[in-house]
Amino acid sequence: MWHDLAVAFCLLLVIEGLLPAISPGGWKRVLASLGEVPERHIRQAGLGFMCAGALLLFLIN
Repeated sequence: MWHDLAVAFCLLLVIEGLLPAISPGGWKRVLASLGEVPERHIRQAGLGFMCAGALLLFLIN
């Protein structure tokens, strides 16, 4: 189980690092524009991603 968790964390880091590695300027623009987005929308997006991830994990297993 710990091995699977470590693999998942490593894959998360790889995926999270793709955009800054491919387009650092675009990444900076995204982060700068995020300050203008209301916290409610960011929270809703985060919850949506969490639900989608949990659903995909359920479907895969």
